Amino acid sequence: MNAPDQTGEMSATVVVIGAGQAGLSAGYHLQRSGFASALAEPEELRSFVILDANHRPGGAWQHRWESLRMETVNGIFDLPDYAKPSLDPQEPSRTAVPRYFSNFEAVTGLPILRPVRVEQVHRVDDAPDGDLLVTTDRGLWQTRAILNATGTWNNPVQPEYPGRERFLGRQLHTRHYSSLEEFTGQRVAVVGGGISALQQLEEISRVATVHWYTRREPVFHSEEFRPEIEGRRTIEKVTADAESGKPTGSIVSYTGLIRTPYVRAAEERGVLQRRPMFITLEPYGVRESDGSFTSVDTIVWATGFRPDLKHLEPLGLRNERGGIQVRGTEVVADPRIHLIGFGPSQSTVGANRAGREATKSLLAMFSGAGSARRDQRPAQPVPPGHR
Repeated sequence: MNAPDQTGEMSATVVVIGAGQAGLSAGYHLQRSGFASALAEPEELRSFVILDANHRPGGAWQHRWESLRMETVNGIFDLPDYAKPSLDPQEPSRTAVPRYFSNFEAVTGLPILRPVRVEQVHRVDDAPDGDLLVTTDRGLWQTRAILNATGTWNNPVQPEYPGRERFLGRQLHTRHYSSLEEFTGQRVAVVGGGISALQQLEEISRVATVHWYTRREPVFHSEEFRPEIEGRRTIEKVTADAESGKPTGSIVSYTGLIRTPYVRAAEERGVLQRRPMFITLEPYGVRESDGSFTSVDTIVWATGFRPDLKHLEPLGLRNERGGIQVRGTEVVADPRIHLIGFGPSQSTVGANRAGREATKSLLAMFSGAGSARRDQRPAQPVPPGHR
């Protein structure tokens, strides 16, 4: 549903921010638990809305690079009670996954408004159970709780590096990578030690001369990664960090790297040759750690992403270490805020579970003191044509 041009203030008991896997899962469980659509039934005691910044369904998947196929991506877990259809392993993930998400939205009829960009979230007052005000580029929403499912795609890590502004070639982040053809015949530096870096290294090296740089020596698993063993241990580590308030790192920083088919292909062609990080960028290339010079046309910064939470900054949720302490999905500093698809729930199966657990937590909160009250301000009617 396209976002209405709101002139007044809208109201919902719960506002879900983001309509990727975590946001859709949360919406499903809210709906199943009796929360009404804040668009169709704004007068209901318990209601919810999902605000999505994208123009169409698919979350961040619709923005992935063209050559990323379903056989290459990590497994996509089914959305709640909606099994994936048989998917062509050769279909680009940027079309297959959004189609699946779009069908789920159509079947469930979730109250999703798009495109709506959330700009800031503020407290209405100092009451610990008071309302929150969500400022968007399409108007205001007043709510009692927020399920934040904004992922990481819109917060790429852009490292400041000596000489970066002097380099005369092209620089791009993984986020802006499209396909290998644009690098044909070039000399390319790929920076980063994660999954995306390796995928793009292998691809680009088919048509270009590629040099691979990482800060640390990559660690590859000699055996197959087993979800029931190594996967469980990884989740335990990430959960411990999130619940202690420590900023969580990338998944690869916990798991190490797996020798996937594209990694083995790069090894067989002799291009999986890691170099230590260069010292500085110069106009026509990079100065290596040993003092030598390497000429480079393009630098691909495959340096990862961080959680996209800047709209929550007015709430002061971060601790002195820069992390946000959570208990399950609930933010310890403000239990009205839940982070889903964050920390241990970054995977698609984790996002599904987080949506369910966050809904359970909110039901418990609303069943406590003051649960019978309505929002402080009455819900505004939805403009005609937007129901």
